[in-house]
Amino acid sequence: MWFRDPFSQFDNADFQTACDNFNGNPFDWRNLPNTGFSYVKSNEKTIQLYKFWYKSRMNYPGLHDQDVFNRIKFHPFVLNIGLGIRFLDTAYFGGFCEPSQDLNKVCTMHANCCVGLENKVHDLGIMLDDWRKYIKSLVNQTTTGQYKGSWTVPQLCRYFTILWLILSPKKKNITTNIYL
Repeated sequence: MWFRDPFSQFDNADFQTACDNFNGNPFDWRNLPNTGFSYVKSNEKTIQLYKFWYKSRMNYPGLHDQDVFNRIKFHPFVLNIGLGIRFLDTAYFGGFCEPSQDLNKVCTMHANCCVGLENKVHDLGIMLDDWRKYIKSLVNQTTTGQYKGSWTVPQLCRYFTILWLILSPKKKNITTNIYL
């Protein structure tokens, strides 16, 4: 969900992607990416990345494209093409896994760490209500202080990831932050 224009947050990196978990360093490839939101420059390096990424799906049958990316990002081919990768700070590009803590900064929020379209739509609706409260507080604000409100904890997505991991025998060795 887009709340503000995110383009001012992008730099000159070839491939910039949101994170499920951000470790504080935008250039640390150990960040856990969320490729559902990416800003990519079309150039020879990114074209090579996407071709390699697409072909790599065959090496990791059953994995989602994001999981494939996380596996190939350290592959010698990717390291040798000279690709500039930047991982976007969750302060500006948050999600259910790691929400932005400051509504005064957030540009986008992603319905990650949640399975099922109905669950995502429901909890995105709650997020939109929180945003409306934030906007209303700005209109009614009589002081220059920052808004102190926060996101409501997701309702349907909160525990769904735990159940999905427990009930799905094909999903092994997956780690994620979830609301408890």
